[in-house]
Amino acid sequence: MPKRTDIQHVLVIGSGPIVIGQAAEFDYSGTQACRVLRSEGLRVSLVNSNPATIMTDPEFADATYIEPVTPDFVEKVIAEERPDALLATLGGQTALNCAVALHERGVLDKYGVELIGADIDAIQRGEDRQKFKDIVRTVGADVPRSRVCHDMYEVRDTVKELGLPVVIRPSFTMGGLGSGMAHTPEDLERLASTGLAESPVTEVLIEESVLGWKEYELELMRDKHDNVVVVCSIENIDAMGVHTGDSVTVAPTMTLTDREYQVMRDVGIAVLREVGVDTGGCNIQFAINPADGRMVVIEMNPRVSRSSALASKATGFPIAKIAAKLAIGYTLDEIRNDITGETPAAFEPTLDYVVVKMPRFAFEKFPGADPTLTTTMKSVGEAMSFGRSFPEALGKVMRSIETKATGFWTLPDPEGATLESTLDDLRTPHEGRLYEVERALRFGATVEQVHEASGIDPWFIDQIAYIGEVGAEVRDAPVLDGDLLRRAKRTGLSDRQIAALRPELAGEDGVRTLRHRLGVRPVFKTVDTCAAEFAAKTPYHYSAYESDPDAQSEVAVQSDKPKVLILGSGPNRIGQGIEFDYSCVHAAIALREAGFEAVMVNCNPETVSTDYDTSDRLYFEPLSFEDVLEVVHAEQASGTVAGVIVQLGGQTPLGLAKKLADAGVPVVGTPPEAIHLAEDRGAFGEVLTDAGLPAPRYGTATSFEGAKRIADEIGYPVLVRPSYVLGGRGMEIVYDEETLAGYIRRATEVTPEHPVLVDRFLDDAIEIDVDALFDGEQLYLGGVMEHIEEAGIHSGDSSCALPPITLGHTDLQAVRRSTEAIARGVGVRGLLNVQYALKDDVLYVLEANPRASRTVPFVSKATAVPLAKAAALIMTGSTIKDLRESGVLPAEGDGGQLPADSPVAVKEAVLPFHRFRTPEGHGVDSLLGPEMKSTGEVMGVDVDFGKAFAKSQSGAYGSLPTSGRVFVSVANRDKRSLVFPV
Repeated sequence: MPKRTDIQHVLVIGSGPIVIGQAAEFDYSGTQACRVLRSEGLRVSLVNSNPATIMTDPEFADATYIEPVTPDFVEKVIAEERPDALLATLGGQTALNCAVALHERGVLDKYGVELIGADIDAIQRGEDRQKFKDIVRTVGADVPRSRVCHDMYEVRDTVKELGLPVVIRPSFTMGGLGSGMAHTPEDLERLASTGLAESPVTEVLIEESVLGWKEYELELMRDKHDNVVVVCSIENIDAMGVHTGDSVTVAPTMTLTDREYQVMRDVGIAVLREVGVDTGGCNIQFAINPADGRMVVIEMNPRVSRSSALASKATGFPIAKIAAKLAIGYTLDEIRNDITGETPAAFEPTLDYVVVKMPRFAFEKFPGADPTLTTTMKSVGEAMSFGRSFPEALGKVMRSIETKATGFWTLPDPEGATLESTLDDLRTPHEGRLYEVERALRFGATVEQVHEASGIDPWFIDQIAYIGEVGAEVRDAPVLDGDLLRRAKRTGLSDRQIAALRPELAGEDGVRTLRHRLGVRPVFKTVDTCAAEFAAKTPYHYSAYESDPDAQSEVAVQSDKPKVLILGSGPNRIGQGIEFDYSCVHAAIALREAGFEAVMVNCNPETVSTDYDTSDRLYFEPLSFEDVLEVVHAEQASGTVAGVIVQLGGQTPLGLAKKLADAGVPVVGTPPEAIHLAEDRGAFGEVLTDAGLPAPRYGTATSFEGAKRIADEIGYPVLVRPSYVLGGRGMEIVYDEETLAGYIRRATEVTPEHPVLVDRFLDDAIEIDVDALFDGEQLYLGGVMEHIEEAGIHSGDSSCALPPITLGHTDLQAVRRSTEAIARGVGVRGLLNVQYALKDDVLYVLEANPRASRTVPFVSKATAVPLAKAAALIMTGSTIKDLRESGVLPAEGDGGQLPADSPVAVKEAVLPFHRFRTPEGHGVDSLLGPEMKSTGEVMGVDVDFGKAFAKSQSGAYGSLPTSGRVFVSVANRDKRSLVFPV
């Protein structure tokens, strides 16, 4: 069936800000959709409020509206653009709910707009809990016993019939928002009332508990001719009761029998057909009782989901791209597989490797939050790794997630840990539980004991036991020879883990030296969708250690172009999110256009940077020094590596700069010495002194006594924080000695190697954020942002306006002079972010970061200047003068002197407090401070500040209230300035 000719113009709805449960994967899917639709000759209009997305770049749609994703604003866009069709299945739950609301209001009928991807009946059959359960029963499959309820009276009556425990599942929410497991009547009252409030249709499903059952997912696609493919099967290591987004997951499934898989596949296809999704993809979740094999269908997402992004990256099968083509009329057999170039999309992917996904959490940002994992998603990001076996993939993903522990044995056991205490800990799902599985086995537990305590399938526990056995061999072997070292690497052990087991090797550098001397190096395999049945046309690689020492890498012969490696930002987390991936993608695009080969290294399945056609080559690898060095070695084997870019991916690659340079790898852009100069407080203080720039008085302390002495000298309040952090991690404003003592007690590491910085805190100051480019000679001010909140709120959590609202010409000139002096003094080549505080007409320098900041996408969208592209070209030799002449930068002027008629852009942070509860069920403290807590952002743009600010609030929090009461809770010292104006 060829492309439909009656559709000429498609409106795509994005997912809005990054929130827990709906993250960067929808930028990836939306970007793919926009590319595909435009390549088919269609006009594409886009609505999305998130400036940090690639899809909102002007080149991806014919008309881009950075507006709140609400029915009111989308209706205005429909009235203006008059599209033929609306594609809402690639923008997460936000887009789907918006489309349903537009249908119910009659807007789609009024303007003659057709829903494509999934029609309204399919959406409602998949999303409405009762309708979906009826459909599952219709096809002869089983569901947990349940009832749909619309108020607390119905909830209580249902529980009388089902008994406790029960699962509460709200309708039309994402990431398990408002869901939970009720074990007691008190739990039921709290969770059910929350679920009813969170559901946009005030509806919850009360369901019998399947706690402890094994959980699986199928990712499927179907076309108009009823062709169906199962793209990927996914198994959750954690049992039912933990949201799939918070569970460690594996693809393909490991513990299903072939008969069970075929039954699951048949049920999935039957449900897909009955629901009526016939032009796109969906995700279906199943549970199997390990005691008797009973299989039930849990739920379905009739849209591209978080798991779709995982399945796409795990298989190389571009679900979002194919879903967009299906939506405009193509069938699966008509769509070519990009990776092989020969097979159609109707060929199901085949995997000859194992993929493991691990979530990244941020409980440390929310003191008092209950870290127990439940049916409500709490993770803020994820990493994914490939291996030739489950142990190899698990080892790689454990170091990809970038926590203090980077694999088994890399941190000491908790003080006083015993077998009994470890087994007891395993009974409650929480972050890092696999470390406890290994510890329990090491302390003498049987596989059965660990299974009974954790609910994790014995097969996975046995695999972890095998990893422990290999570790013991490495530790106890008289000589670490090549065969044992190769087997250890095939089991996923990193150089750091081996160094922890063999202290005589003097750290991971010693292990690496031995490994290279013995010829133990990884080969790079290709993700090809077909287990090597057909040749792969796309260079999408992962590392593996083969048993054959003569195994060859599958990295294809490359061109003679100079190669530049771009190190990505790894898993999303608070403080280092999609904004940094945006800069990496722009760098890849710019370098390819400039005649370089762009080579991307990253491990985040949600992002556009890990799409196989973003760069010339993609290595899906951990961003550890060991793994990056092996990628560099593989690239050097086929030609010259011009350099590695570390400036764009946040703190993760920045932390590798010096080690890479010391290993002889060229780091392009700002040199490692300059990066250290800006990060080291003493050295940076000298730069400011030499330039005559004022900064708040500060000191560096390695003990409470030292911190107290500094605070007494410079006066309270003071800002205390550890050195070398991103996202304000560990920062606190301290108003007295008692609070200072408490901070030092809580700080986990205060040593000469990890000092605490004590700064004078500037009360009631205006904070200013600046993004700039410097080529060694000339400065280009990208944008000057004025924070709406006063200094003391982390810049990532503060609203800001561009151009600044209250700064005068003199202030802006001072900002320009100071920024250029810092760039010149530090030795920046590329991007620079500087934060200032203006108090009593004095401009104080707070900090400078010689890298891409999280505001680069916002500034780029507000000023229509691609700062990250310009930075990549400056790093590789271009000057600001060159970029002005080529049109990358404006021919004259910059973001520090915008025209008087420029629109006003406001950035607003989106915060995740409603996702977290204390163990008693209360909300966590929503107080903002110097430690960042937001997960995403929105942008409001209009002709004046008031309208732009209102749009930013609507984009972040939905329609603004026009009546009601305000509760104001502030410290006594702030009441006069805050309460009286209200």
